[in-house]
Amino acid sequence: MSPVEQALSYVRAISPYQPGKPITELAREMGIPVEKIVKLASNENPLGMSPKAKKAVEAAIGGIERYPDQFDLIRAVAERTGVAQNQVVLGNGSNDVLDLIARVFLAPGRSAVFAQYAFAVYPLATLSTGAELISTPAKNYGHDLDAMRAAIRPDTRIIWIANPNNPTGTFLPYPELRAFLEAVPSDVVVVLDEAYNEYLPPAERVDTAGWIMDFPNLVVLRTFSKIFGLAGLRVGYALASVAVADLMNRIRQPFNVNNLALAAAVAALDDHLFVAESYELNRRGMEQLVAGLKRLGLEHIPSHGNFVTFKIADAAAINQKLLKQGVIIRPIGGYGLPDWLRVTIGSEPENARFLEALEKAL
Repeated sequence: MSPVEQALSYVRAISPYQPGKPITELAREMGIPVEKIVKLASNENPLGMSPKAKKAVEAAIGGIERYPDQFDLIRAVAERTGVAQNQVVLGNGSNDVLDLIARVFLAPGRSAVFAQYAFAVYPLATLSTGAELISTPAKNYGHDLDAMRAAIRPDTRIIWIANPNNPTGTFLPYPELRAFLEAVPSDVVVVLDEAYNEYLPPAERVDTAGWIMDFPNLVVLRTFSKIFGLAGLRVGYALASVAVADLMNRIRQPFNVNNLALAAAVAALDDHLFVAESYELNRRGMEQLVAGLKRLGLEHIPSHGNFVTFKIADAAAINQKLLKQGVIIRPIGGYGLPDWLRVTIGSEPENARFLEALEKAL
């Protein structure tokens, strides 16, 4: 047998995650200058990184020869969220945290529940452990909590929930989520992924970190990749009960978040002006894109994130036409949505460039 044949069968069966196409890749493929390409595919912040975070990174370079110390960021996250420091688990992006949770609670003979059209990393994290994935039908392109509760089996150990959801942008009202938590067996971990939480209107936000005291089986995920603009540095975190956080830290790589990411994240948490500007830019951009899609007669899913998913005939062909014009958005056929495309909200000129290219492609 070859080494590949000796690999675990459930690992060999996994389809790898397909990220948004990088700008440099399109430049190589199409011969388009990098500066003429607009990327609206990966839900990145069009304002870039926080100015305070940039200064912090520049200052941290002087200590790059030292191994990282996570203390300052853990303390800052704990203070911001109102939990104890031993309830915070850092990750090399929130995807790393998802993998940690799966490795702690899943194995062959166990199962995890997730919703149709939910984030693609949930199946990857589940299947990589040999556990069974239970997919429940979507409700209006989002999570059907009743169906997810009904899908729980005696061997179920995790329920994955994204709120707002990626790639559809749907949102579950928090009273419904709390009622769901009250109904879920206490030995089933509910992972609430709030990567896009900061894009919610302030009136719609709820202190879910405060729920952990009532629901020790709840794990809340956040990231610095979206509104904080640190996607390239890879840093996210989980908030959990002391016992669950302890288990995650037992298998976490000791230096999984690097010095520059730690410094940037601490500074970004304190850059309230940048977050406010990013939120407002996203709000205006959402209006711009939705108006443009309506003008073109295209259906879209109302979104609570920093992206819009819209329906279009011949989505794959339209995507190729956009690429030839130097505009990168995200095809989501891999999510079971072959007739839909997802576009990240960019700056006003980027949004206008996309709408112009889309109209031409049509």
